[in-house]
Amino acid sequence: MKKKIFITRKPPEHVLNNLQKLFEVEIWNSEDIEIPRNELLHIIHKFDGLLCLLTESIDEELLDKGRNLKVISNLAVGYNNIHIEDAISRGIMVTNTPGVLTETTADLTFALMLAASRRLVEASHALREGKWKTWSPMFMTGMDVHGSTLGIIGLGEIGAAVARRAKGFNMKLMYYSRSRKPEFEAELDIEYADLHTLLQTSDYVCILTPFTKDTKNLITMNELKLMKNTAVLINTARGGIVNEFDLIQALSDGVIWGAGLDVYEHEPLPLDHPLLQFPNVVTLPHIGSASIQTRTKMWELAAKNITLALQGKTPPNLVSRLK
Repeated sequence: MKKKIFITRKPPEHVLNNLQKLFEVEIWNSEDIEIPRNELLHIIHKFDGLLCLLTESIDEELLDKGRNLKVISNLAVGYNNIHIEDAISRGIMVTNTPGVLTETTADLTFALMLAASRRLVEASHALREGKWKTWSPMFMTGMDVHGSTLGIIGLGEIGAAVARRAKGFNMKLMYYSRSRKPEFEAELDIEYADLHTLLQTSDYVCILTPFTKDTKNLITMNELKLMKNTAVLINTARGGIVNEFDLIQALSDGVIWGAGLDVYEHEPLPLDHPLLQFPNVVTLPHIGSASIQTRTKMWELAAKNITLALQGKTPPNLVSRLK
């Protein structure tokens, strides 16, 4: 009898076809709407494997109902949506999709920094709204990126990829991380600094650290006040790392010059959210890894992880091994 898997969003056809050759597959057949939690709770007992997204909270309640689950394959690098310890205690493997999205996310991070610093979205709106009357020396002036100082919080593979891009802009590089990264220091000529020094010194602060209990609210008003009033904060990691209430207050008070955000504490961001009122904040709908090529690779890797696990093999991206 074939094992059963459930996929919480519609995958590419070739991924679905390959899985259907090996397993009984059911999917939540929507691109734009996440599966209601009550629906997932109702059906999860039937399945041996779950291929899910960050939109699904895989907590103790769901794991209790998923009594036949052997593997949870998360279509993301981060897995803060999954209660890892609860999964391990039930003998359930948890996997993620690292590596394949590193360069694409670094591209987006650097693009967000450029867009925020040079006011690209605001300038485009100004043109479309008829505010461009003549060439004026100080119209839509922004901040230089080249030759400035970039501080990276979380120097993993994505952080290092961002640093490599920054080298082309002749930026001075600093980083703060849980542990020193001597291999990156040598390769990138990047300087380690404590968090306070990094915030005080950097013209741009890029947050690329995982979301954990230790990084939740890592950036509050105390940290924002350490930054230059000409500095730009970029976050393409997870929303909960930055205290949004404090960020809104800091932007209102001119504590920092601007921000570029791809992630938020609660997603999707409501249209009446205060962050959307600031012209000096570039807001994106969590598209860090959203290239066609990379999202396809993520699907393929997530499918490989769930397949190997249900075949009794060890998936290459077993995050529960780290715990």
